[in-house]
Amino acid sequence: MSRFRFSSSGDLIGAHISTRGGLHTAFERAAIIGADSAAVFAKNSNQWKGKEMTAEECVLFAEKRSLQPVLTHASYLINLATTNQEFHRKSLAAMADELDRAERLGIHAVVLHPGAHLNAGVAAGIDQIARSFDQIHATLPDHKVVTLLETAAGQGSCLGCTFEELGRIISLVDDKSRLGICVDTCHVFAAGYEIRTPDGYEAMVEEIETHVGIENVGAFHLNDSKKPLGSRVDRHQHIGDGEIGLEAFRMLLNDSRFDGIPKLIETPKNEDHSWDIRNLATLRSLLGGKRGRSAA
Repeated sequence: MSRFRFSSSGDLIGAHISTRGGLHTAFERAAIIGADSAAVFAKNSNQWKGKEMTAEECVLFAEKRSLQPVLTHASYLINLATTNQEFHRKSLAAMADELDRAERLGIHAVVLHPGAHLNAGVAAGIDQIARSFDQIHATLPDHKVVTLLETAAGQGSCLGCTFEELGRIISLVDDKSRLGICVDTCHVFAAGYEIRTPDGYEAMVEEIETHVGIENVGAFHLNDSKKPLGSRVDRHQHIGDGEIGLEAFRMLLNDSRFDGIPKLIETPKNEDHSWDIRNLATLRSLLGGKRGRSAA
């Protein structure tokens, strides 16, 4: 059983949601699409430093909060494996800031892309990521928020495209209780995991158990893929409209080992939220007896 499991009568299917207009506005949009969980950016995802988050913003976020769980996603600029010392310094500071923002908002986890080794080699990159977390944790000794390392699609020198690599990172960090993983269906498919068949899906879960531990799975990103199996290209598609199809999502959603774990779409968006509503409805149609609330 996952240590990140939430007790809920809902299915915890949700989405990454815009915070345009303020962090608290995510809950209005979550209600529109009928989400049972949510992910947000706590700051601009393409900037090293975000504007200061005020105490008033944190209070308003708490007052408007209408669902649990909520996760944040770290800036795309962060690369804890980088060989550039200046970028590494900025990455350490930016990740510490992401964790601090989540802590102040009462959010339990931050999802992070592990990073790219930039030709330094897999072993060197993994070791640097682990040592980076030791540094970050030392600056935030009393924080409870956890980092969820997201599976990578395998582009370039990106690390974390296998569960063995993710497990190795966690094993090397001093305080392992502050790390878990987030499994992205598009990414694992692009990395070569055949999740469309019962045997292939079970092989992936067995690899998770072997290298990471089921208990360390803290979230799923549910995305179909525009590119074929093993493409090592990260291109998200609407649920059921891509190369993965529906069966993999059916197996995952009905796998009791992952009950109570947030499952979030990052599929293409449109202004009136109808695509999110459709994708969540498609996922819920695959549930065998379990139902969350219906989309509005």
